[in-house]
Amino acid sequence: MTRYTADSRDRVRDAVDMVALVSARTELRRAGANSYFGLCPFHDERTPSFHVSPDEKLYHCFGCQASGDPFSFVMETEGLDFTGTLEALAGRFGVQLEAEAENPQAAARRQRRERLQSLLARAAVYYMRCLWESREAERAREYLLGRGLSEDTLRSFRIGYAPSAWDRLLGASRSAGFSEEELLTVGLVQRSKDQPGRVYDRFRERIMFPASDARGHVLGFGARAMRENQLPKYLNTADGELYHKRDVLYGIDLARSAAARAGRMIIVEGYTDVLALHQAGFSNTVGVMGTSLTEEQLGALARVVGVIEMCLDADRAGQDAMLRAARVAAGRKIELRVVPLPQGTDPAELVERQGAEALRALVESSVPFVVFEVERILEVADTASAEGRDRALDELRPVVAELPASVLREDLLRRIAGRLELSEARLGSLGVAGAPGTASPRGAERAAAVGGAAETAVRADTGVRAERTFLALCVALPEAGRTALGTIDPQQLLTSEPLRRAAAHIAPRTDRPLSDLPPDDEQLAHVVADLVARAGRMPDVDQARLEHARLVLELGRIDRAIRRARVQAGADVASLAREREEVLEGIRRVVGRLEQAV
Repeated sequence: MTRYTADSRDRVRDAVDMVALVSARTELRRAGANSYFGLCPFHDERTPSFHVSPDEKLYHCFGCQASGDPFSFVMETEGLDFTGTLEALAGRFGVQLEAEAENPQAAARRQRRERLQSLLARAAVYYMRCLWESREAERAREYLLGRGLSEDTLRSFRIGYAPSAWDRLLGASRSAGFSEEELLTVGLVQRSKDQPGRVYDRFRERIMFPASDARGHVLGFGARAMRENQLPKYLNTADGELYHKRDVLYGIDLARSAAARAGRMIIVEGYTDVLALHQAGFSNTVGVMGTSLTEEQLGALARVVGVIEMCLDADRAGQDAMLRAARVAAGRKIELRVVPLPQGTDPAELVERQGAEALRALVESSVPFVVFEVERILEVADTASAEGRDRALDELRPVVAELPASVLREDLLRRIAGRLELSEARLGSLGVAGAPGTASPRGAERAAAVGGAAETAVRADTGVRAERTFLALCVALPEAGRTALGTIDPQQLLTSEPLRRAAAHIAPRTDRPLSDLPPDDEQLAHVVADLVARAGRMPDVDQARLEHARLVLELGRIDRAIRRARVQAGADVASLAREREEVLEGIRRVVGRLEQAV
């Protein structure tokens, strides 16, 4: 791999237009001097919390805490390594890179790799020309177009056809100056078993699917047979100097950017599945080429997305592949979800028969892998006998044990109890971790050990947290928030000076809090952006919650007033106590409304 000088890296960084770079992923709006805000490209949010400082060439998200410079931005959004990122930015902003001095061995390895990549790229072009220009490829064209694939889609993936002759590619490559050894190395030809000195084209009378790396360099091919008696049905490039099947994700070069923007990647099994889904608008789709998801593939995906949606064939092989993928993903910070395909259907067939919207509905209804696993165990369980239910519980224990306390866990436990005809209390007594009524002794000990210190820290910060919550709710509910801010005195109700200034700024513009920020007040910009991020993460907000938050602040104001009154002669503590009781009664009424809503 080429190494570039430090000066090259500095010149690229200086040349990058940070606003132009980030604007390709998310719309930015100016919010003061050297300050832009937009929706974060790294996580879902409803209100902008992503801040860009073009002069410093830096970005920071107040919601998910993602931050970095132009290089980290491209690596995160496009899944490239640093060298690939440097080359991409240099090309985009017109910078000539200078390579560091290489030792002869490193230079020779780089030059050889580049030459082999050139050979594979020429082969892909040759096969593609054969598909569209050769009379022999007519059946292949009919097959592909008959699957509902358009010519534009096929050309974008560089789909080709290998003719039936034994030496067509061999002869063309030799004429271009490539050696027999190079052709053997990249797997385009193979030696004859009967005549060891003779080589011939490895791929013949097959549809060719080029497999590329994330930067679009062809590494090898998958080839589908066109005759029924032609075995194997799929023939892949063998592992070698460039091609390593465990690393390859089919379509990654075309899916990477869309997946980075969406934060998720759809995984399918076959080549035509990838093509069909891209054509249907699911540009964040890659294929595992008929194998299970590997450590290497998962590592590459984790650099681009946080969610993987498994859309594999709804058969036993597909289920087994999902289970193996879950084992590979265990312990990684990546969410694995399952798209529930109808039995006996693959994604390409579903799109072909029912259209893109049918698949879109299934993708949107994807479930966490744990739900899929629980349903799989319950589906095959012998629920008619006590022994069968015991076996099912044995399988379910380790699955449920991994779940933290959540609504999802409670829902699954109720589902298990219903299907196995057990009470939830009985489920807990049988040792299913996290069942209602059970507690972790270790967790209880840990809570007791740190309880005193944590309680003190929480008390110290409760007031400011309540103030942040109130202001974030004002942003989440713009109309009600404008009314609420118009009826309070921030100097009396809020104790934090930055939050007081934020309240004054937000009050007339709760529907657009990031607008009109003073260009010389960076602290205010950060505080308001943080409130906007908090508002975007708030689920199920309503006016009752906003009123509750306001009353909590009123209670704090009165308590502060009572503490002051107790040390002042002649202060009317009794009237403050009556006012406090009225606020408490208001809080009780709002809490009652909230409980009824639940």
